[in-house]
Amino acid sequence: MRNKYLYSLLMMGVIGALVVLFTIRFGEKKESLTNEKLTIVTSFYPMYVATQNLVSGVEGIHLKNLSEPETGCLHDFQLTPEDMKLLSKADVFVVNGSGAENFLQDVMKEYPKLITINATETMDDMSEEVGMHAWMSPRLYKKQIMRIAHGLKEVCPKQKDRISKNAARYAKKVEALCKQVDELKELYAARGQSHVILFSEAYEGLVEDMGLSVSYLMDLDEERQVSSGEVAEVMEAVAKEAGVMILAEAPYGKNLGDMVHKETNTPVVYLDTLTRGAYDEQRYLTGMAKNLQEIKEALDETD
Repeated sequence: MRNKYLYSLLMMGVIGALVVLFTIRFGEKKESLTNEKLTIVTSFYPMYVATQNLVSGVEGIHLKNLSEPETGCLHDFQLTPEDMKLLSKADVFVVNGSGAENFLQDVMKEYPKLITINATETMDDMSEEVGMHAWMSPRLYKKQIMRIAHGLKEVCPKQKDRISKNAARYAKKVEALCKQVDELKELYAARGQSHVILFSEAYEGLVEDMGLSVSYLMDLDEERQVSSGEVAEVMEAVAKEAGVMILAEAPYGKNLGDMVHKETNTPVVYLDTLTRGAYDEQRYLTGMAKNLQEIKEALDETD
């Protein structure tokens, strides 16, 4: 009985020591994320620009972006060995979510301790297609900014005031774009136009914000071959509604867009998907403002 009692005391001591050790190690890990340099990796360009604005002036932040495809569909992108090496050293991974990163599950499995901030995680009022390109809607992009900021403040509590100020300042600038979208919505309504034709699914969120419906969608990329039957379908969609506008991405939709415009005089606007460019904090603001101006000018020309 005495030996059994001593054995129980010994086991309790061992368990207690393990608990203390775990607490110390966990505390050290948490402290390292708040005191030492923090490496934040973003999944692709729009997430980089958003995060860049949020960590501006925050000391100890090392911000990096995964390599990006020069051409082709973003959602077909495969991680390179350099990307995997970068992620192995990362503390935080900022992603768009909603299926935009087809490699996300593999990353989470490979690096289970990597803190992931999903920019669309709390957004339930959108389709998957819209969520995959949420940044193309200023309204949703503003929500993404606040979601990323929330995640960063949890990881960097000592820097939460600075991050909050950055988020408020950047969100205010994006709100100005939201107002421009509202003005376009009013212009479309005043002209009695309610539909648009898309040559890229990336614009669906923006189209919804302008109060429009998609009458025809052809999602073009560099590998997409357009058949004669599809051309006929586009022409039919154009004929159904006078003054309908086509929104397309220049690298992939220009040939078809130019042909349709020449044949029918249908207004075609080539928009920037904002997935590439200089690593400049103002890139989204200037790029989206130009997109909205292009749409407004096309509307004015149809008067």
